Amino acid sequence: MAAERFGMSAGGAVGAMTPFLCSIIAVLIANMPVSVLGGAVPPPLLALMPVYFWCLVRPDLMPPALAFTIGVLEDLFSGGPPGIWAAAFIASYALIDRQRDVFAGLSGIGAILGFAVAMLVASATAYTIVSISFGQMPPPSPLIAEIAVSVLFYIPAAIVLGWIHRRIVGPLRRDF
Repeated sequence: MAAERFGMSAGGAVGAMTPFLCSIIAVLIANMPVSVLGGAVPPPLLALMPVYFWCLVRPDLMPPALAFTIGVLEDLFSGGPPGIWAAAFIASYALIDRQRDVFAGLSGIGAILGFAVAMLVASATAYTIVSISFGQMPPPSPLIAEIAVSVLFYIPAAIVLGWIHRRIVGPLRRDF
């Protein structure tokens, strides 16, 4: 098997692919053409949640190129202008990467506020790019609503991602 040839077991390959697979699933779920609440609230930015989580917990499994790729997928599936979310995810990733010690030390409500800051950076980046691209400032209220919904959805998402980390990625970890 190719993974074993490069010094990685099949289990290690599964563990290494898990953050990317979580992100793809999040992109697909967030962009399904189904609205549970009839469009009353915007869908959460689910794709940023695995980027934030894995960047803190296992940065070796969530490099910047992967965050960029997830942003591109979000752009493609959301139907917006290309590059908006890719740039936003990279901006958020840069913040998380530079302040990893601060963010990783947060727990409880602090961890949720940490995600809120990352979400705010991603949203502000997207808003700025859209404003420059179209030459006018769109109303910020839909973006503020998306931030609020995303932060609320991060709570159960973090529980699920933590479970995945403990059950799948953690036990398959191999130190070289």
